[in-house]
Amino acid sequence: MASLSALLSEYGESHQNPTNKLVHWVCVPLIMFSLLGLLWAVPVPAAIQRISPWLNWGTLVMVLALAYYVRLSGRLALGMVLVWVAMAGTLHLVAELAILPLWAVCLIIFALTWVGQFWGHKVEGKKPSFLKDLQFLLIGPLWLLHFVYRRLGWSY
Repeated sequence: MASLSALLSEYGESHQNPTNKLVHWVCVPLIMFSLLGLLWAVPVPAAIQRISPWLNWGTLVMVLALAYYVRLSGRLALGMVLVWVAMAGTLHLVAELAILPLWAVCLIIFALTWVGQFWGHKVEGKKPSFLKDLQFLLIGPLWLLHFVYRRLGWSY
C-alpha cells in the first residue's frame, strides 16, 4: 500500500487550479454526506435497528473506511471520525425535518455535487484521480482534512 504522503501528493497533482480546489472544498464533503445519507436510508434488519437507530449501512461504510484511514494515519482517522459524527447528526436532523425523504434529499445533493466535481476538473484540465484508481474516492476527504491539520499546526 502506498504511503499517505504519496497518495496525497498524487491526488494533489490533479487539484492545482484554485477554482477546482474551491469546488472540492464544497463538493467532497457534500458527496460524503449524501452518500452516507443514501446508505443510511437503506433499510436494515429489524434486529439491528432494535440495537440502535444509529446502526445502518452508512455507519457500516464509515467503519470500513475508518479501517483504511487508520492504516494510513491514526490522527487523520480520528479527524474523520469527528467529521462523520457531525455528518451523522446532521443526517438525523435532515431525516426528521426535511420535507422530502432523506434518500431524495441526498440523491439531489449527490447528483449536483458530482456535476460540480466534473466541472471543476474541466476547469483544471485534468481527469479526476479516481478514474485512475478508485481508492482516491477515499483519499479526497483526507486530502482536505490534511490541509486543516496543517493550518492548525497538527501533525498527521
